[in-house]
Amino acid sequence: MTALIRAADLRRHFTMGDQTVRALDGVSTEVASGEFLAMMGPSGSGKSTLLYLLGGLDRPTAGRIWIAGQELSALDENALAAYRQRQIGFIFQSFHLVPTMTALENVMFPMVFARVPQAERRERAAALLALVGLGERLAHRPTELSGGQQQRVAIARALANDPPIILADEPTGNLDSQMGEEIMRLLVRLNREEGRTILIVSHDPTVTDYTTRALHLRDGKLVEEKTG
Repeated sequence: MTALIRAADLRRHFTMGDQTVRALDGVSTEVASGEFLAMMGPSGSGKSTLLYLLGGLDRPTAGRIWIAGQELSALDENALAAYRQRQIGFIFQSFHLVPTMTALENVMFPMVFARVPQAERRERAAALLALVGLGERLAHRPTELSGGQQQRVAIARALANDPPIILADEPTGNLDSQMGEEIMRLLVRLNREEGRTILIVSHDPTVTDYTTRALHLRDGKLVEEKTG
């Protein structure tokens, strides 16, 4: 496997009054294509900050990031938006589904910005919802779905533009243990059967039962790496 993601001496500092908060303080790591990587640590450890930097949702105070050989800091805002659209699928703890849209429409939505023709959007969205086990729920709105089903819709939406990298921030945090296990098994299937590179942020130690490797952060620093 080759390195798909490379981070060198990443720092993200925030100023709060007369205090400097070092949310990330000199993290370097590599992620191989096809890995399923957990980023672990307590609240405030820097794990979500690292995920957002790798996803192009934020820019580092210092340090460099390369994704498939492309340096993110060299991209302007338009190019960074295109990177997020084509290379990254995001999954969040709170689902972030559009409440007035059906499951099918929520999954179709990212493809509008990629200028996918409407018929293809509908066909692809239906196939993705079938992939995540919701082929019979296409017309249901988020309020008509359980938390686990909503997260499955969010996962299908993350796959809409066929990104090679999935970034998941506490994707099981709002789910009970059974639903959380189902979501983790789904992510494992996407990793093993489809070869997607997945980075998941969590404070739940059981997440590492499913991943191939784990990074442990504390106080903005990488303190330990473990191979599963």
